[in-house]
This record gives sequence, C-alpha cells and structure tokens, in this order.
Amino acid sequence: MTTARPLRRDAQRNRDLLVAAARRVFAEDGLDAALEDVAKEAGVSIGTLYNRFPTRGKLVDAAMADKVAEMVGLADDIVAIDDPWLAFTTLLERAGELQAADRGYNELCCRVFDDADVINAHHERGAALMRRIIDRAHAAGVLRRDFDVADLSWVTWSIARTIETAPGDLWRRQLAFLLDGLRAPGRLEA
Repeated sequence: MTTARPLRRDAQRNRDLLVAAARRVFAEDGLDAALEDVAKEAGVSIGTLYNRFPTRGKLVDAAMADKVAEMVGLADDIVAIDDPWLAFTTLLERAGELQAADRGYNELCCRVFDDADVINAHHERGAALMRRIIDRAHAAGVLRRDFDVADLSWVTWSIARTIETAPGDLWRRQLAFLLDGLRAPGRLEA
C-alpha cells in the first residue's frame, strides 16, 4: 500500500478554496451547478479544479461529506431518545431542516455518486442508525409494520421535492401528513 504524498502548500490552498467554493455554489445553485462557477468562485482555473477533482462526484464528496456526517451525527444522538416515536419523528424533522437549509444537500439526499467514497461510507453508517430507529418504533408498536428503511428514501424524496417547489416551511406540513399515515393503526393521538 502506498501512502499519498501531502500536497504542496499552494496545491492544498487551491484544494481548500475549491471545496469552500463548491459548498457555497452547491448550497445556492444545486449539485448540477456549472463547475466553471465553482472554479471562478474559488479564484482558480477550471484546469486546477479538474486537476484536484477529476469528477463531479469527487468534488461533491469533498464539499458535502461534512453535511452528511452532520446528519449521521444527529441520527447517532437521536438513537438515544427514549420514546421510539419521538426518535423517528425527530429523525425526519432534523433531516428536513438540513435539506431546507442547503439546496446541494437537499439534492444529495436523492442522488448517488458512485465515486463519493466518504459520503457513501457515511450513508452506510446512517442507514444502520435509521434501521435501529425504525426497528425500535416497530417493537414499540408505534410505526406501521409495513414501513421499512427502504421506504425512508421515498419519504426523503417527497420532502426534497416539496422543498424544491414550495415556499417556506410547507415541507413541515407535508411531513406532518406523512407521519400521521405512518403511525401504527390505532396509535393516532387526539
């Protein structure tokens, strides 16, 4: 196994500028923003961008991994909530809040970049935590038995699309309707 050599100081500076610029541009314009805009925002040439990040997925990985790690950290905290229904609803609410705050993250919740190794590793850890939260809600009888972790992608997708198309916090209203439908039969609160 070979160890990668550390970047020269100027190369590291350019990489850091590109990552910071990509975070800003993706948050504002989404993951399909022109990479030329990222390079311009960073104050470097497009060649420098491609030298550091040969694919969009690699740039997304470097720019967005922290956001995905933040959601995984939240899920790790949420697992500790005693009330299984509160844990489940908190997970979805916090995910929606992160999605609503950052267009790039919102889009990332509905896309996969095969070459985004760090993000994909975070997704695996997050999926395991979500499975635990869902299993606890099933065991407590508060979540529909036919809902599983794969269905969570549809909930995330619907919230993402609502955030894209509806103003303000209307995604919260949609989530409330979804949660009412996901409660185990006979478990609706008055």
